[in-house]
Amino acid sequence: MSSLNVHTLRPRTEPVRASAARRAAAVSLRSASAVLARLARRLAETPVPRRVDDPRLEFYAEAGAPEGALYLDGELVGWVQGVRRL
Repeated sequence: MSSLNVHTLRPRTEPVRASAARRAAAVSLRSASAVLARLARRLAETPVPRRVDDPRLEFYAEAGAPEGALYLDGELVGWVQGVRRL
């Protein structure tokens, strides 16, 4: 048969001493975190440049649309005489 061993966990009474390497690692990580936080704030403030598309020429030959109307970026620029389809 197996015996049941009960172990009780007790809190440490002496403080845990951090080694020099562990302390240096903590300082390095905190410094890196501060640098990355500043960089993130600076990048978040930079406006994203709006992409400029090429002008878009549109022709509508649908019911209700003006016959042969040409639009440039949504604005009427003229008509093509006698043209119903492009």
